[in-house]
Amino acid sequence: MSRIKQVLNALQQDNKKALIPYITGGDPRPDWTVELMHTLVDAGADLIELGVPFSDPMADGPVIQLACERALLHHTSLRDIFGMVKTFREKDQSTPVVLMGYLNPLEKMGYQVFAEAAREAGVDGVLMVDLPPEEADTLVPLLKEHALDAVFLIAPTTTEERIRHICEHSSGYVYYVSVKGVTGSASLDEQEVATKVAAIKARNDIPVGVGFGIRDAASAAQVSRLADGVIVGSVLVNIIAENQEDLPKIKSELSALLSSMRNAMDQLD
Repeated sequence: MSRIKQVLNALQQDNKKALIPYITGGDPRPDWTVELMHTLVDAGADLIELGVPFSDPMADGPVIQLACERALLHHTSLRDIFGMVKTFREKDQSTPVVLMGYLNPLEKMGYQVFAEAAREAGVDGVLMVDLPPEEADTLVPLLKEHALDAVFLIAPTTTEERIRHICEHSSGYVYYVSVKGVTGSASLDEQEVATKVAAIKARNDIPVGVGFGIRDAASAAQVSRLADGVIVGSVLVNIIAENQEDLPKIKSELSALLSSMRNAMDQLD
């Protein structure tokens, strides 16, 4: 059983939902990333999505685009990201880490080399924004061979037939994008999210994480009533952007916001 499945199963047994923060690896400095990852876990994160910086992050809004630019100014590479995860694993063997990014760096490295290096570093799952399951016949078997979960996106406009297809090819969880647009672009519509998540779960038993539009404790609690996981990114990355020279302040503000989300989610009946 994968580390992701173990964590999500344990939360389900405790009637809790997963809190899944996203940060971009290497932002604002590569040597701060591992410490920030530990900060997220200490504040209540159950799983971490670690962004692989890319020069053209097409699904992301200005906040995460700029985070990628900051990381790339330090020449943060995919191998650097593996090094960060490996260092994180020296102290934390239980929190799953999913690499989130775009396909080009994987293609440049080679899928076989990528899968081997990811597993050796301690990565648990992979979410490539620009890789639909219809085009993943080469990568997904390699991920499975190396005990890595393949996470795919479901959009508000995705049809029921395609939802079924995506869920069949996914493992760990599926990521439901709660708004039409890029990251950080809009507030979520609770009723629309509830309807879509219910449709996903009606015919599939894979856990559903919801991201985009989650900005505070109230919206985190709102989404946790509907889904198995709450994914939060832009608001955390914005804290980093506003305090690029002050690591203690970044850690303090990340911890305060994430802890407030965790508390709000845990207080639900």
